[in-house]
Amino acid sequence: MTTVNRLRPRRSCLAVPGSNPRFLEKAQGLPADQVFLDLEDACAPLAKPGARHTIVKFLNEGDWTGKTRVVRVNDWTTEWTYRDVVTVVEGAGQNLDCIMLPKVQTAQQIVALDLLLTQIEKTMGFEVGRIGIEAQIENAQGLNNVNEIAQASPRIETIIFGPADFMASINMKSLVVGEQPPGYPADAYHYILMKILMAARANDLQAIDGPYLQIRNVDGYREVARRAAALGFDGKWVLHPGQVEASNEIFSPSQEDYDHAELILDAYDYYTSEAGGKKGSAMLGDEMIDEASRKMALVIAGKGRAAGMRRTSTFEIPEA
Repeated sequence: MTTVNRLRPRRSCLAVPGSNPRFLEKAQGLPADQVFLDLEDACAPLAKPGARHTIVKFLNEGDWTGKTRVVRVNDWTTEWTYRDVVTVVEGAGQNLDCIMLPKVQTAQQIVALDLLLTQIEKTMGFEVGRIGIEAQIENAQGLNNVNEIAQASPRIETIIFGPADFMASINMKSLVVGEQPPGYPADAYHYILMKILMAARANDLQAIDGPYLQIRNVDGYREVARRAAALGFDGKWVLHPGQVEASNEIFSPSQEDYDHAELILDAYDYYTSEAGGKKGSAMLGDEMIDEASRKMALVIAGKGRAAGMRRTSTFEIPEA
């Protein structure tokens, strides 16, 4: 099994119907971190066989520079899954980063996908283990098993919340995906999001929030996205080009926070060194920094670097 950097930028994860060549063409020019070509809900049953071949063509011939390339297949309870995976991976495996598996309920479903991918990679002469897996949690059983799911394969890169199917599966009293149900005074999604986040972080995975279906309500999208970003999620699905910029902004640190994080890292490196006095803690302006500060700064700096941000300040060694 090969070693792959699984922590790719995923601030914005753009859904594109695999059966729509016009959308597949347009998606290549949008500034989304990730694009997933969809064979599941965005494809009618009769369109799925043809969409597989359309996706292979666009993965091989399109220009996806700078984007994580993902295909969402159908879930294991359908008759389409194995053919989705075989056709897409055999046809375009070298131009594919991940397979997204929806409606994951058990760790065994991830193991089955891992084994199938390994068989195809060996058969085709591809690098074994390079293609990652994204696991989408969309019902109560999947959430109950999310820790085991997160540990099921070294291929797993993300745990994704799928709100629409999840809301239906628990009989939530709302028809607006991602919005709070009427009559509940707190955040109805807090437990779900935190459980997914804990499973992801305990296994060094990314946590991704699902879609907001009112695609012309960008203010509503921003509000829901800020909730997930505040908790620590790495990104969110986008269903419309108008949501991409908002998602990239919300899941990136501010310039001020990014600069400050880089300063903390530089200052901590200096003060813990021989030249800096081998200190376990020190002052950066009016702020005391220590190892815990360094860990927090690493998170913010990492997000900023992944977003391509450039620092606008430098650490200056204090005069003796």
